[in-house]
Amino acid sequence: MDTLALVIGTLSGLRFVAPGLEPSVVIVTSLAMHVTYAVICRIFAAQYGRSARAWMIAGLAGGAIATVALLVVNERALARDA
Repeated sequence: MDTLALVIGTLSGLRFVAPGLEPSVVIVTSLAMHVTYAVICRIFAAQYGRSARAWMIAGLAGGAIATVALLVVNERALARDA
């Protein structure tokens, strides 16, 4: 359970903000955060004309990393089109 908490806590970013949390709290909170990241990725992807489903899955699996990646990709595309 500690390894799962470490992996999912790192992907969600929770491990960096609150490293001393109990593993069960980390898992539950991180899963909620991943669902939130999935929704955010889906909304942003749809607004920028990207595959909402693919980015939602990426947000669910990758958490904060996928959200940042989507924002960077969109920012570069906007800068290139300007």
